[in-house]
Amino acid sequence: MSQILVNPPGTEATYEAFKFSQAVKVGEMVWVSGQVGVGAEGVPEEFSDQARLALQNLKNVLEHAGSCLEDVVETVVYLTDIKTSREFSAIRDEFISANYPASTVVGVTGLVLSSLKVEIRATAVIGSAL
Repeated sequence: MSQILVNPPGTEATYEAFKFSQAVKVGEMVWVSGQVGVGAEGVPEEFSDQARLALQNLKNVLEHAGSCLEDVVETVVYLTDIKTSREFSAIRDEFISANYPASTVVGVTGLVLSSLKVEIRATAVIGSAL
C-alpha cells in the first residue's frame, strides 16, 4: 500500500510553508492533521465560530480523502480554554450527532497562531460508518 497525501484546494500554501499534509491516506485509513478555525476571511474571534470552521475544515479534508465525518473513529481536540469543552461538544453535535468516535480533549496553553482557540485532529476508516 502507498501513502496518498490529501491537500484540498486552498491548502497548498500550508503544505509548502509548513511542510505537512492535511491528511495522509493508506488503504482505508485516513489520518487528518489538526484542523483549526481559519476560513477565507481569517480567524474569527468567537470560539463558536472557530469551532464550526474547524469542524467544517475537518469535514472538507475527509471528503477529499474519500471519507466522511461518520467514518471518524477517533478525535483529539485541543482547547486553549478547557472551560469551552461543553460548548465544543454542543457544536460538534451539529456535525456528528450519533455514534460518537473515541475522543480526547486536552487543554493547552497555545496553538500555532495566538488567536486560535481550538484544533481538531482525527483518524477515520473509510466505509466504517455505523
